[in-house]
Amino acid sequence: MTRIATAILIVLCAVQIYAGDRDETRPVQRTPHLRPVADPERGERGLRLLVVDDDPSLRILLRTTFEVVDIEVEEADSADFARERIAARVPDVVVLDVSMPGTDGLTFCRQLKADPATKHIGVVLLTGSEGGTETAAQRCGADAFLRKPFSPLELLNLVERIAGGLYEGPFRSAAGPPEEQLILYAQDLRRLLEVERGQRAIIQRAYRETVTALAGALETKDIGTGAHSQRVQRYAMELATGLDPDLLEDESVEYGFLLHDIGKIGIPDNILQKRGELSPSERRLLQNHTVLGEQLLSGVALLQGQGLEVVRHHHERWDGTGYPDGLVETEIPLGARVFAVADALDAMTSDRPYRDARSWEEAEAEILRERGHQFDPRVVDVFQQRKQRLRRIHYELASA
Repeated sequence: MTRIATAILIVLCAVQIYAGDRDETRPVQRTPHLRPVADPERGERGLRLLVVDDDPSLRILLRTTFEVVDIEVEEADSADFARERIAARVPDVVVLDVSMPGTDGLTFCRQLKADPATKHIGVVLLTGSEGGTETAAQRCGADAFLRKPFSPLELLNLVERIAGGLYEGPFRSAAGPPEEQLILYAQDLRRLLEVERGQRAIIQRAYRETVTALAGALETKDIGTGAHSQRVQRYAMELATGLDPDLLEDESVEYGFLLHDIGKIGIPDNILQKRGELSPSERRLLQNHTVLGEQLLSGVALLQGQGLEVVRHHHERWDGTGYPDGLVETEIPLGARVFAVADALDAMTSDRPYRDARSWEEAEAEILRERGHQFDPRVVDVFQQRKQRLRRIHYELASA
């Protein structure tokens, strides 16, 4: 985001310089936003791109980059698969990796350019090799060449230029009055922000899916099911919404709800799955999971905030008899106070190795009894107000 912010400042400064230099008596001529003339064969469809690379992570990155600016993207992991894609739907541009199993990119590019049916397709070659490849790319007829690692935005620029103006890409050279250039710069920056936002969204989605899978795997080790994390997270978010919606503005809180018991990864299975009562030494060892969890996640950027506090303090009690620090009342972070009720609700209404699930009514009565003792009274009040919504979540996830 720093580079984008810098670019925005440059444009703003350029606007100010231009405004200061121009003749104030002459009206500014604003150039209308012109769209490229549509190719009759293409109709009104957008630019179509085929990414051919055996690296799935690179394909995901490029798909994210191009789709957020409305470029249609198809993928292939080999030249053979790419031929099938091209036969089915001819792309405007092919982004082609040089080093692939089977037919390599240089050979495939040469074949495309030698075939009258495909020679018009633009080709951008990508390579991680050093030296010699650029000359080989020219000889096989490639339209452009990029060496890895490369900027996806640089590739976006190349694709737009190769498409011959068929697509209004984010980077265009402009010949005309300065104000037209500035308008184009502003449009480019908007596209940059869209690409940045799209890439960040896909990374966050992948991170969330990974965290959810990790939490589910841990619960299978602990209580024999991976459904606990989904229920307790939904309960906690419902309670937080009713108590203080601003709490959920901290993205770390959601991850803290999911990974609250991550420290149990260091607790022996014979303690986690014990059916009888724990001995004092076993209980002390189990209670260490809160501190261990905080230590495990302390270096994770998305957990910095109340999320990490939830992991450490979700077993604190309002009356000060909880662990690990014996915090009292509002000394306990708000996220941990909210989560304590959600966690207790799910623990009581779920089967555990040491006991069967209790009824919803029994769990509700227990939470009300512990108002002002184990639980923050305000959170319990919200629980009462939203108990029907919480119960709906319980049955919804049970049926799923």
